[in-house]
Amino acid sequence: MTKHSSNSLPLPAVANAAEPAPWWRGAAIYQIYPRSFQDTNGDGVGDLAGITQRLDYVARLGVDAIWISPFFQSPMDDFGYDVSDYCAVDPIFGTLDDFDALVARAHELGLKVTIDQVYAHTSEQHDWFKESRQSRDNPKADWYVWADPKPDGSPPSNWQSVFGGPAWRWDARRCQYYLHNFLASQPQMNAHNPDVQQALLDVMRFWLDRGVDGFRIDALNFLMHDPAMRDNPPAPYDGRRRTRPFDYQLKIYNQSHPGIVGFIERIRALCDSYGAVFTVAEVGGDLAETEMKAFTQGETHLNSAYGFDFLYAPAITPALVRDVLAKWPDAPGIGWPSWAFENHDAPRALSRWCAPEQIDAFGRLKAVLFASLRGNIIIYQGEELGLTQVDIPFEQLQDPEAIANWPLTLSRDGVRTPMPWATQSPNGGFSDAAPWLPVGEENAARAVDRQEQDDASLLHLTRQLLVLRRENPALLLGDFEVLLADDARLVVRRTAAAAGQSVMGIFNLSDQPVGWPAEMPVGGRVLTTVNGAQFGLLPPFAAMLVEQGN
Repeated sequence: MTKHSSNSLPLPAVANAAEPAPWWRGAAIYQIYPRSFQDTNGDGVGDLAGITQRLDYVARLGVDAIWISPFFQSPMDDFGYDVSDYCAVDPIFGTLDDFDALVARAHELGLKVTIDQVYAHTSEQHDWFKESRQSRDNPKADWYVWADPKPDGSPPSNWQSVFGGPAWRWDARRCQYYLHNFLASQPQMNAHNPDVQQALLDVMRFWLDRGVDGFRIDALNFLMHDPAMRDNPPAPYDGRRRTRPFDYQLKIYNQSHPGIVGFIERIRALCDSYGAVFTVAEVGGDLAETEMKAFTQGETHLNSAYGFDFLYAPAITPALVRDVLAKWPDAPGIGWPSWAFENHDAPRALSRWCAPEQIDAFGRLKAVLFASLRGNIIIYQGEELGLTQVDIPFEQLQDPEAIANWPLTLSRDGVRTPMPWATQSPNGGFSDAAPWLPVGEENAARAVDRQEQDDASLLHLTRQLLVLRRENPALLLGDFEVLLADDARLVVRRTAAAAGQSVMGIFNLSDQPVGWPAEMPVGGRVLTTVNGAQFGLLPPFAAMLVEQGN
């Protein structure tokens, strides 16, 4: 591995500010997918006790918070995103006592705890839906989206589900269709109903009372639909292969209703009443940028949002970084962004963005770039190890979307494989039993214990970069300006005027050496350098961060 020098020089202290930024602003957040983090009871599935067991490792990374994907009671049709009881822990993950112990230990280590909330839909096994489907006049009859058929018996609209096929399912109990934007076993909640909104706020309050510090809200722009149930218009062909009926429509009426913003204001008011609670929305789809800004504008909406700009990008280029970051300037009325290169739904970035023989070098470049972005950065478990996408054979697939659309949809299972802790241990030290998904030989070779012993490993670099980010005001909260974005080179400047600091970042995103750009001064205090970068020299995948006076 090429040596890096992230910690070779003393670091400046953060300047005192009259009004310190809230803890979440500029935070590094570590996403934990509980099924695949650590198994402690020998059933091959990770659990809450396993997360608690590994929190010291997470704290040593230098992150500010963890985000835990769903661990709530669920039939697991969509692996926890089909909730049957919002206020109960599924037995496969443990108990509420296990969760309380996790929160207590995280707080001892200085880690904030954020959890998923899935409000757009529940499981069909949730008591609310069981009651709703019994009749058209029960107390929860209007808690889900029900509609009569058209005169010919067909569904009320042409809306299609994300996972394939119509977004409507017939129910003989009510002789009506119910809406499901995802699996048929995930009926859509009717969040236009004030009682539904209050029930969801009560769920949030339940977890706030248990010490939770924040929420990541799943699929928020699916929360409300067009009550008139108008047909979606066809989507213009963009040249990409369409593998689902969902891809043929502009999703205007089954999601993205403007009334969502009103409910967001209620969420923010509740969270503000508990102090510094962080809220971030996941927003995808055709109107993602518009919705993310609407959801985060001002001081009465969510703190942040993230979309799929990087998560599904087939390549990362200087132009992509320039264009994506330009959408979120430091300007009045513009919300605070969050960024993710990987998560539990998106393929591993190193498998998308570089060739197998380039993984080590590109992983270092990617880590420096990620730490340089303005906004919060969300690190998906194993990203700090340089894990890659595991090829899961059809007979071992668990992902319902991949099974339904095989072989045209890339399985999400390949990014959900178990965390490798120990190279020589069975199943990478994740479990004593056969894990629910294979670890993958390549990822096992990148296990934590092996990288701990290598001072030049990506794990050590990640820790050093998070220290740099936290202790340098320009990297943590500064403005972001792109000075150059050509085919290979990216030059950015982060500036914290109040702290009197400016940090330049220079990146060669290509596999060929490139010339030193005129936009980058030759000189300054080097904070970190990877892959042989030095003043006047940019080898393949080189990156440097250089402090300069402001």
